[in-house]
This record gives sequence, structure tokens and C-alpha cells, in this order.
Amino acid sequence: MTASKDNDMGTLEGFPSPPATGCARQSLASPDNDMGTLEGFPSPPATGCARQSLASPTRMLDVLRERGFVQQVSDEPGLAASLGKGQVTFYAGFDPTAPSLHVGSMIPLMAMAHLARAGHRPIALLGGGTAMVGDPSGRTELRQMMTVETIQENRRSIEPQVRRFVAGESAIIVDNAEWLAPLHYLEFLRDIGRQFSVNRMLAAEAYRQRLEKGLSFIEFNYQILQAYDFLILYRRYGCTLQVGGDDQWGNILAGTDLIRRLHQAETYALTFPLITTAAGAKMGKTAAGAVWLAAERTSPFDFYQYFINVDDRDVGRFLKLLTFLPMDEIGRLTAREGAELRTAKQILAYEVTAIVHGKEAAENAQNAARAAFGGGGGELVPTHVVSAAELSAGLKTVDLLAAAGLAVSKSAARRLVAQGGVRLGTRKVSSVEDVVQSSEIAGDGTLLHAGKKHVRRIVAKS
Repeated sequence: MTASKDNDMGTLEGFPSPPATGCARQSLASPDNDMGTLEGFPSPPATGCARQSLASPTRMLDVLRERGFVQQVSDEPGLAASLGKGQVTFYAGFDPTAPSLHVGSMIPLMAMAHLARAGHRPIALLGGGTAMVGDPSGRTELRQMMTVETIQENRRSIEPQVRRFVAGESAIIVDNAEWLAPLHYLEFLRDIGRQFSVNRMLAAEAYRQRLEKGLSFIEFNYQILQAYDFLILYRRYGCTLQVGGDDQWGNILAGTDLIRRLHQAETYALTFPLITTAAGAKMGKTAAGAVWLAAERTSPFDFYQYFINVDDRDVGRFLKLLTFLPMDEIGRLTAREGAELRTAKQILAYEVTAIVHGKEAAENAQNAARAAFGGGGGELVPTHVVSAAELSAGLKTVDLLAAAGLAVSKSAARRLVAQGGVRLGTRKVSSVEDVVQSSEIAGDGTLLHAGKKHVRRIVAKS
């Protein structure tokens, strides 16, 4: 992707351009504001003021740091100079360990989008090869081994999610199984393995944490394979920057060291903070499980609800990391307090949902939330269908909570009930033995609430 002459930078395959500084923002739900039409992503508010120019590449690191993306940089003056000279090819890796990426993956994806919008060339590496080994970073035990078929199926599922962020003519998407799967073991050990010091590898945080409980030999190879990925991308595409979560710091540095040894070239590492909520929980974890980017695993409604219900203390940080809103607008939104901060949460939820699922899904989720929590309901609210046979057999509310996706398990559903957080229609469910009565399910459905944040419309089918 290249910049236009006026540094407007355009859009990256439909990514929203920032709203103009100082311009009033239209109501998200107003009929005159369709929020853009490019690939379903939100675009700037109404015309009538000049669109804000994106940051120049020379201050790209400052932009990333201001928005909260920068944790560590291997050679900050060198990387800043490289970014200022012209287009830098950079990459981030995503191992297909599940059929969907989760909301935590938005941190590297959004950082990649910011870099790409500034004119740099992104490479998204889908780790079909490294997923066969399993990254020990942040793990207390060996990952479950998956079949090659499962890994490739997962890779095909997450690729469209990645492409929503990493797009454009210059963008590259690769699968490291292409070069890792055909490797000849002895040649690889002689040419690449000998470049690594076991003592240095064991000093890495990911390995040091695992030594007490046991580290398998296959996991021990992961750092070498990730470093080899960087080497291959350097040789093929001139890639000189790898970005990733801070738990990848040791692995990324191993790649820069390998390239330096074999090619006497300088490459760079940049890591992002591992995001937790203000309450200390991992971002994207709920009572109903992880928050996924795939609509089949986390509906756009539940995705929207996750963000509209974040802790007040997290709103500003999430607006910086997970939206393209300009910093001055984020400052105005987060200057509000108490009930007025609800507007900032609505904007956060809408913007993030629109980026991941598109404008129409975001509008539907917004309208459904208003219906569900405004005393209404309707077909916009996510629906779970139960059969008349289930009801007549005596369907327990805890079973319904789990089946409807309001709890990750029946034991979690029991805890919700015990804590007094479950309501069926207007009736509070007070016993884990509670049974849903057929008469409680209205013809157009009855709302089942799990806490203040999650809801399903329960419909009976004969």
C-alpha cells in the first residue's frame, strides 16, 4: 500500500479512516449516518470538514505508543529511523490452534492495520507448521496435539478474519507449513540449530516458567522454528520487523539474532502488552467462555455486549487499542464520568463490532441491546429454541443456561443461580433445581437474563 500525494493514505481495503478533528460526531444510530460502505467497516462522520491526515511514517512509533501498543522495542532509534525512511515490511504470526481467533488477537491485528495505513507492508503468517509443535509461551502444560487436517481446517477458518485487518495489494498472507513441513531434520540442525545457545534459550521467560513442571523437547524447538520463520520472510520479502505479544519477546529476538548471524543484517522486534482488564482478568474472558471473532462462536450481539459492559476504567484504553477514533475524540469521550460514560461505552461497542463483523451487524447488535435491556425483546435478540418435549420433560433452568450459551458449563450456570443473577421473564430464579414451566414461554419468546449483561430470547417449538 502506498500513500497518496497529500498523505491522505486512503483506506486499507475498507478500514475506517479517522473522523476529522474538531468535527461533531453524528449519532451512531441516526438514519443519515450509514457509517460508511467500504467492506462493512465504519467510515468518517458526515462530510463538511476536512478529513484528518494519518500520522506520518516518521512518527509511527509515537502513534503506536500513544495508543498503548508498545511494550518493548529491540532498537528503538534504529526502528524509528527505518520506519521514517520508507516502506518497512513487517509480520505477525497467528497459530491456528482453534477455529477462530479471539478478541485478544485484535491487539496485533489493529497494530498491523495502523502500520499498514501508514504505508508499511504487512505479512500475516498463519502458523500451520508451528501449530504442529505448540507454543509453550504462557502455558503451564503441553498443548493438546492436533491433527494436520484440524490445523489446516482452523487455518482456513481464521484466514478471512485476518484478511479483514490485513488487506490491500501489498499485503501478504503465508502459511509457514510451506517451508517447515518439508524440512530435512539433519540439515536443519546443522545449518540452523547450531546457531542457537541452549543456555540462552533456557533463560527465556517462556521456557524458564515451564522448567519446574516439565518442558517437552517438541516445545523446546518452537523458538528455533519461529526464528526460522523470520529468516525465511527476511530472505523472501525483505521483512525486517516482527511484532507480537510480549510473551513472544524471546522468540522474536532469537529471529533477529539468527538473521544477524547469517546475513549481518539488522532487523527489529516490537512487542505489545498482554492486555488484562482493570480487574486483573484476561481480556475477552466471560462466564460464558472466551469472546471469539467468529460470529458462529460469539454472536455479534454478545460481542457488542462484552464491550458495552467493560469496566469504566478500561473504556479509554480499549478505545485507543481497538478503534480507529482519533486521540482527541477519545479524550473527549473518556472525560465523562458516571452515567455519561455510557455514551463512550456505546461508541466503543459499536466501533469494535463494526470492525470485526461489519456495519450492519453492529447496528443490529445495538438495536437488539436497546430492545433487550429496555424492556422489549423481539427477533433482534439472540434466540434459543427449546422443544415442547424438553419443557414437558422438566427442563432445568441451569441446563437451559448452558444450552443457550449463557454459561460455559452447568456448574457455571449453578453458580450464576446461586449468586442471584438469573431471571426468566420477570421471575428471579432462586434455586439450582428450578424447572422452566411451559406457561412461562410466551408465544413470541421470553427473555432469559444471566446477570446484567447477557440475555437470550427463549422460544418454544412444538
